[in-house]
Amino acid sequence: MITMHDIIREGHPTLRARAEKLEFPLSDEQKETAQKMMEFLENSQDPEIAEKYNLRAGVGLAAPQIDVSKRMTAVLVPGEEGEEPLFKHILINPTILSESVQMAALSEGEGCLSVDREIPGYVPRHARIKLRWYDLDGNEHVARLRDYTAIVVQHEIDHLNGVLFFDHINQENPFAATDDLILL
Repeated sequence: MITMHDIIREGHPTLRARAEKLEFPLSDEQKETAQKMMEFLENSQDPEIAEKYNLRAGVGLAAPQIDVSKRMTAVLVPGEEGEEPLFKHILINPTILSESVQMAALSEGEGCLSVDREIPGYVPRHARIKLRWYDLDGNEHVARLRDYTAIVVQHEIDHLNGVLFFDHINQENPFAATDDLILL
């Protein structure tokens, strides 16, 4: 089981490295790592389990965050209370095929399991993306994502490229917003 002790923090060199592409078929170890990453997200979103194991709630976890420099991430965007998740996938070698000109940001800013401090500011990201990824068995998937789900996936793909969310924040004016920025 992955806990907060397994998640590397800001300053660790793996977080700034470009992760390597995975080759198929995946090894049993790689599949198990991916499943443990999804299990972490499920556990972190369960209040009882999260409290028991002292887990911070997360909606995404990229392999580099557990010091595995591979292009693999788990994403679990919960739905409304009692409903199915909006997006629950393990993404192997994800690629953004296209992105909207329209930008969006979370009004409360972004956080990260690898960053233990609050960093205020808007993190502008594309409001809509077309994403291609592969599942654990090597099957190709393509989906159009928007709003919060698109932001979460872009945050995770940044991890695969050695980028942290605060790299996108305007250093002079953290809450600077263009007229067409959608705040979610």
